[in-house]
Amino acid sequence: MSLLKPSLVIALLLSTNALAEQLQVSSPDGKLVVSISDEHDRTEYWVDYQQQRIILPSPLGLEFKQQGQFGDGFKISGKQTGQVSESWTQPWGERKQVLDNHNELAVELTDAERGKFTLRFRVFNDGIGFRYEVPKQAGLDQVDVIDEDTEFVIPDSDKATAWWIPSRAFNRYEYVYNTTALDKVGRSHTPFTFKLDSGIHMSIHEAALVDWAAMTLEPQRAGELKADLTPWSDGILVKTQTPFKSSWRTVQVSPDAKGLLNSDLILNLNEPNKLGDVSWVEPGKYVGIWWGMHIKENTWGSGPNHGATTSETKRYMDFAADNGFAGVLVEGWNIGWDGDWFNNGDVFSFTESYPDFDLPEVTAYGLNKNVRLIGHHETSGNVTNYKNQMADAYDLYQKNGVTMVKTGYVADAGDIKRIDENGLVRHEWHDGQFMVGEYLRSVTEAAKRHISINTHEPIKDTGLRRTYPNWISREGARGQEFNAWGTPPNPPEHTAILPYTRMLAGPMDFTPGIFDMSFNGLDGENRPRTTLTKQLALYVVLYSPIQMAADLPRNYLKHPDAFQFIKDVPTDWENSRAIAGEVGDYVVFARQQRDADDWFVGALTDENARSVEIALDFLSPGKNYQAQIYRDGKDADWLTNPYDYVIENKNVTSADKLRLKMAKSGGTAIRFKALQP
Repeated sequence: MSLLKPSLVIALLLSTNALAEQLQVSSPDGKLVVSISDEHDRTEYWVDYQQQRIILPSPLGLEFKQQGQFGDGFKISGKQTGQVSESWTQPWGERKQVLDNHNELAVELTDAERGKFTLRFRVFNDGIGFRYEVPKQAGLDQVDVIDEDTEFVIPDSDKATAWWIPSRAFNRYEYVYNTTALDKVGRSHTPFTFKLDSGIHMSIHEAALVDWAAMTLEPQRAGELKADLTPWSDGILVKTQTPFKSSWRTVQVSPDAKGLLNSDLILNLNEPNKLGDVSWVEPGKYVGIWWGMHIKENTWGSGPNHGATTSETKRYMDFAADNGFAGVLVEGWNIGWDGDWFNNGDVFSFTESYPDFDLPEVTAYGLNKNVRLIGHHETSGNVTNYKNQMADAYDLYQKNGVTMVKTGYVADAGDIKRIDENGLVRHEWHDGQFMVGEYLRSVTEAAKRHISINTHEPIKDTGLRRTYPNWISREGARGQEFNAWGTPPNPPEHTAILPYTRMLAGPMDFTPGIFDMSFNGLDGENRPRTTLTKQLALYVVLYSPIQMAADLPRNYLKHPDAFQFIKDVPTDWENSRAIAGEVGDYVVFARQQRDADDWFVGALTDENARSVEIALDFLSPGKNYQAQIYRDGKDADWLTNPYDYVIENKNVTSADKLRLKMAKSGGTAIRFKALQP
């Protein structure tokens, strides 16, 4: 990165104490200002946005087991400034071109006895990122981090609203979101999204989580959120050696809710692609032998209702080929599912199939139809067993033309099983430093064989898809399967919260597209609490470069007109724009098909019926479009009449507006097909 000090507005202010310093760095548009100070023997920062204090003076620092605390008592001993304004190209993503425009300030802090470290701040128009960088130095080689002093002190927290899920709880990230006053939150995962009383929206997260422990937030006094790193089984937070860098701590900032959705801050804080040519990474849509197990028509284990058979896979491949889908996911094909697989990940084989599943035969059959098998590896959290077989398992898939694998780590949080160097069993957290490395191991090993990874029960997304583009999607929140058996199933507001929380981290394999809402009866507790057209809207609203048509083939054949939208909607985009929404209430997204003129809109609402007018100014001026609209009918209601939908066409231009009328837990999906002159 070039250092352009003359063009960057950096203020160095001397306080009344001549030995204390205060530094400032602002965003390119000047609206966001970060201040750093060493006054009162404390390293701290604060943030102002549009001349309003949005983060009060908050401490910074790390504490090491051997070397003590790095932060308080340290003095600013140097600074370096920089500026970047450039675009880079995503091989796949929400938009093809990403603008990276930020100002940077690296602050060196020194204590004569303890040593030195650097705080590096990058300030964008839509938020900030900062991280700790500790160089190699005398007396600081092997390092055990036992605490991080970073805090985010939020003003008027009793008037701020937060949307959050608990951290360090058994079900990992798979919880219904809480909506509370910020001063009522418990220990929380990130992204942690909140709205100040002024209407400013903010979200705390992290970027580029590599060889570090995931950051959760622990509430202290009212409004004080402290970084709480997920520990190893022995209580140490991070085990490393100098030189090292932490992940970036991030705060996204917007004057309104939709502005959070248009931010690329997390991606911009990650390193560029390290894999070189990744043309082998292919976005697309798939079907699979999956939903039938969740609604108990099939089983993962062998037996008379086994889902993963050669004949059943071929049937799905025929359906995929007939309808333009690129892949078929097959779960339950390999030895290990019989018995209590949840608690016995030791028995999984990742190279041996059940007798009724012929891997070479089904892959050859699919490739002849231009349909690939999507592989599946469930570990049940026994990562040593998986690591020992990983090379052979990926080699087998590569040999048979499998280019994408869904991995699973189903285990209670804190119950990941590893065998240490002494042969002893240790239990780790999914988001501790050890597992951060194990998840990345699967991605890098797969990349050597041109295989993409879709991680379920994952470590949270922190933008590493930029660095490793074969990490194509992941789960990391309550997905569609909770509607089959969850207690309770996902509420109507769930998918109106996800875009502003979990989705700020990156793509999610939510598995949308359920058309049969009555597999347990319409009055059943477990079923999707949506209308059918809301299921269509999910393909646009919840971004992923791979999207599943999750229902059984027969249910799509009952509604071929609505199924057409799933067949038409792409998964890779030229541009994306959130155009309306409020957290937990509703959201409207517009996305342009990559390298094409067509646009798609997805809109959905919570439990309340809603009417939203949108301007079509995202369409190309001077072009005519046919708006193919899939909307709720006048009697639609998720509870009593989820199948009432209307499909209609209108000719429109960028000068037009459309009013979207959505039923309770309803939605609208639109394809804007560019018309030839």
